[in-house]
Amino acid sequence: MPIAASLSLTMSIPENFTLKKLYDLNGLIALVTGGGTGIGLMIARGLAANGAKVYITGRRKEVLDKVVSEWNATKGDDMGPMIAQEMDVTKKDSIKAGVTTIAQADGKLHILVNNAGQSGPASPELNRPSPTAQKEAGPLSEYLFNNESFEEWSSLYAINTFSIYFVTVAFLDLLDKGSKNNDKEGFSSSVINITSMSGLIKVAQRHFCYNSSKAAGSHLTRMLSTEFALKGINVRVNAIAPGVYESEMTHDTISGQAATDAVGMPVLSIPAKRPGT
Repeated sequence: MPIAASLSLTMSIPENFTLKKLYDLNGLIALVTGGGTGIGLMIARGLAANGAKVYITGRRKEVLDKVVSEWNATKGDDMGPMIAQEMDVTKKDSIKAGVTTIAQADGKLHILVNNAGQSGPASPELNRPSPTAQKEAGPLSEYLFNNESFEEWSSLYAINTFSIYFVTVAFLDLLDKGSKNNDKEGFSSSVINITSMSGLIKVAQRHFCYNSSKAAGSHLTRMLSTEFALKGINVRVNAIAPGVYESEMTHDTISGQAATDAVGMPVLSIPAKRPGT
């Protein structure tokens, strides 16, 4: 019998390789911004389902309370609880209040998901295949310049980009304590920024502001992770760039295949026949 085959027959599968161990989040504290709806809610449920204590934040307390009430009433015994934390990620005082809440209750944080985000000012005629679409430089210049404002751009950047920076650095000390105070071998706290595939592509998709804000979020992720590492702070920073999923934010843009195709994002070439895949 070949040596490799002999080894494979006698080698037992380590318990650490099982799904339960690989995704065991028992004892970990997590915070998901924008956790009351859409992708943030799915992330929060996934973390709590695997044992984490999950704080979900948002500006609409009633939305958060409804999610928490439903989850805590139906979750399994081995699943973690959810806690609603009203927090505006564009306001320093609100962010600091969130830090204080977790510092007093738990004294550390292990997982921070910067998910809060919005769509923003759009120029619908930019890539719409219609007779009114501007294709000449003069009319296009006037249309793009007059259709959006500095205030709209600043407002969107505040939630999509600025918030990643301010929320991350505000919770950095708690994240560092999460790395130092846990019983999981080799563990380090993690920041996960939810950006977008729109920040990676070259076309504007009708909204220069949104796409560039997500691209900025991706680069901010690189800088934060590098600076923390250079300073010996054991906190990882990574980003996930989802495709376009139907959610509260995107509902007016996509709602089924017909609407998805209409905005130039056909799903016919995708085996699962759904956007975001």
